[in-house]
Amino acid sequence: MLQKPKTVKLRALRSPRKFGVAGRSCQEVLRKGCLRFQLPVHSSRLCLYEDGTELTEDYFPSVPDNAELVLLTSGQTWQGYVSDIGHFLRVFHEPHAEVIRAARQLLSGEQAPLRQKLLADLLHNVSQNISAETRAEDPPWFEGLESRFRSKRSYLRYSCESRIRTYLREVNSSASSVGAEAQEEYARILGAMCEKLKSVQYNGSYFDRGAKASSRLCTPEGWFSCQGPFDMDNCLSRHSINPYGNRESRVLFSTWNLDHIIEKKRTIVPTLAEAIKEQNGREIDWEYFYSLLFTSENLKLVHIACHKKTTHKLGCDPGRIYKPQVGLKRKGPARKPRQSARTAFSSLCEA
Repeated sequence: MLQKPKTVKLRALRSPRKFGVAGRSCQEVLRKGCLRFQLPVHSSRLCLYEDGTELTEDYFPSVPDNAELVLLTSGQTWQGYVSDIGHFLRVFHEPHAEVIRAARQLLSGEQAPLRQKLLADLLHNVSQNISAETRAEDPPWFEGLESRFRSKRSYLRYSCESRIRTYLREVNSSASSVGAEAQEEYARILGAMCEKLKSVQYNGSYFDRGAKASSRLCTPEGWFSCQGPFDMDNCLSRHSINPYGNRESRVLFSTWNLDHIIEKKRTIVPTLAEAIKEQNGREIDWEYFYSLLFTSENLKLVHIACHKKTTHKLGCDPGRIYKPQVGLKRKGPARKPRQSARTAFSSLCEA
């Protein structure tokens, strides 16, 4: 028995309230705690909040004053901080109106910036309406969008298509850097890429949670994970987002990038232009360049913080620039009058 009472902070497993309890032994604290929380003494026990260590009479003297203890009864377990985090995470999967209401009340009177941010982030996550799909089911999600978008999937497909179309226009704008004698071939290759992009709807399926697993970059629920910087295999910060959840997430997702691992302007387009100049009867493997420019073979979805603007210093595969030569290529019929790459692009891709 201890001569001087030890004071501890005690709480029950499912209670947010804590009480100060003083006792000269583990049994005395247990008895007082059970009386406070109206639990049976014979089937209850005490453990440390921080790591779940169960208290005994021998261990009790080493417990510091004001230590935080958890009172458990039959069938209950506690693993320390891990258990609290697990309970916290369950709130995100099963948000209750009471949790949201309490967080809003706390936020309305909170002055500390850090606590404001934590509460705001909590509200942002628990307020998501991920399962809703149509405008009728989640009107706030569609605020600021054109009325033609009736579902979340349709808008996010459009968002991805717009990014790919932008890349296509950038490739076309580089036509001026190609010599006049090579512009016809450049236009032909660009036209072939246009046709392929049309056939796959500009890879809009990448952002469509309803698309086949092999065609999308998200889970069936719409969660996207950052794939990390171009020079890393994954994202060390574990960035993730669900733009299907609420309007704020939709807006924030627009800052994520489809980043070219092998750079578009610095490497891919110049390599294509040079390949046309040095063609010498060989056939350019335009589908290889297509995969580098417009597909997930060379595109990584990255959080803005993981989007490195430095030079990537990566080159195209020399063995894939031209198609393997099977035999001598016979001379074809006379070509039609030459048109510019820009004109070809307009007629093929802006229809």
